[in-house]
Amino acid sequence: MYQNTSPVTFPENFMWGGATAANQVEGAWNIDGKGMTIEDCLPFREVGYSDFTKQFAFTSKDLEEALAADENANYPKRRGIDFYHHYREDIALMAEMGFKVYRMSIAWARIYTHPWDEKPNQKGLDFYHAVFQECHKHGIEPLVTLSHYDPPLDIVTKYRGWYSREVVDLFTKYARTCFEEFKGEVTYWLTFNEVDAMLRHPVTSGGLIEDQFNDVPFETAIYQAMHHQMVASALAVKIGHEVDPKNFIGCMLTKLEFYPYTCRPEDFLAAQRRTRSIYRYSDIQAFGEYPLFLKKEMEKKGIVLKTEPEDAQILKEGTIDFVSFSYYMTSCMAGNTEGLDMAPGNTVNGVKNPYLPSSEWGWQTDASGLRASLVELYDRYRRPLFVAENGLGARDKVEEDGSIHDPYRADYLKEHVRAMSDAINEDGVDLFGYTWWGCIDLVSESTREMTKRYGFIYVDLDDYGNGTYSRSKKDSFDYYKAVIESNGKAAE
Repeated sequence: MYQNTSPVTFPENFMWGGATAANQVEGAWNIDGKGMTIEDCLPFREVGYSDFTKQFAFTSKDLEEALAADENANYPKRRGIDFYHHYREDIALMAEMGFKVYRMSIAWARIYTHPWDEKPNQKGLDFYHAVFQECHKHGIEPLVTLSHYDPPLDIVTKYRGWYSREVVDLFTKYARTCFEEFKGEVTYWLTFNEVDAMLRHPVTSGGLIEDQFNDVPFETAIYQAMHHQMVASALAVKIGHEVDPKNFIGCMLTKLEFYPYTCRPEDFLAAQRRTRSIYRYSDIQAFGEYPLFLKKEMEKKGIVLKTEPEDAQILKEGTIDFVSFSYYMTSCMAGNTEGLDMAPGNTVNGVKNPYLPSSEWGWQTDASGLRASLVELYDRYRRPLFVAENGLGARDKVEEDGSIHDPYRADYLKEHVRAMSDAINEDGVDLFGYTWWGCIDLVSESTREMTKRYGFIYVDLDDYGNGTYSRSKKDSFDYYKAVIESNGKAAE
């Protein structure tokens, strides 16, 4: 258990809230002009917890099957939790908890049915206007991600995903539309969710299907696609600042904290290498240039990027204003992992830490790692920080009277709130906000199931689409409400 070293206090204007993603909550996948995304084509697979090799495996044959599937086929992201029709109710519940901020994403394919369309889909614009207006009615500030794991399917089928340079212009057109259309309604923006994730699951992050790349090594295609996203992100930041100088635009990375398994020097170096690798692309977004270690990495692999003469200047001119990140767990690294117990985790496996508890899905919970991550990130970037994702996926039991007792979720939150307080007050970190991931139950990204629940709000829906979609409060709802009302004091 995390032992905090000082009273729990937060800045007066600290932004407490929750986070979701369009592809995991909205549903309404084929109505009101929305185009398909790659997420609409990922089926439910019962492969056990966090088996990422199988969960993220996807081929052209899988895509063909998805496009030919009937309405009863189990593609969970198509239904989400039907936020599209429940957003007023859901935002009202968030307001009841006292949210100051709601981190969400816009579905590109809802704004442009086809990314090459000249005009945006008005019904898509109307939906997000309504969502943002509902947020402001309750005093909630939207924090909006432009791209959260849902490339339009047209990008995949026509351009082979972000490998094509043409996608940069399509994305910047979409970004400009969002900045101009929602000016005055949205001030806080993120460009790409977990921008480093394409190296781990290129299908959902970049729309890259491996069997479509017979003419180029797939690893080269991934790095090329990453370059295009970096250029697109920088251009979007520049456009956002031009459209409204008040816009505060950040990056978002997967913060994975690694400890040496032992005090052997080779274990320390293994942990250092793994930790360094997570900064490959957030460094570009923050500093406006490729870090030398990434250049060395590509050189060693024989990867030569196709770039345009203006790219270096674009990256320099499009640096971000703040750094946001997801944090769920830590793991260990060893120079030699033979015979060691490996732990599943947030898209990356590491050596299991014998000193930490594990969730039902094998994720090792560690609030101290959040404090360490905050210090590490602030020392590296010297920009304001925002915890964009943090939470605990667990099985929840609905009692006969409808109550849901989830002390494990409140305990997890309590420890991480304490860790953030210490990072601010003891370590001098500039942290301005926190959004709990999956503040309402949603379709899990890692396993595409409802069984793994994160929310303070329960949604009556199972892994197969059965349920009433009704919403109800868990015990943790009242606990987070108390944390927000007391500006963190309730976690003491």
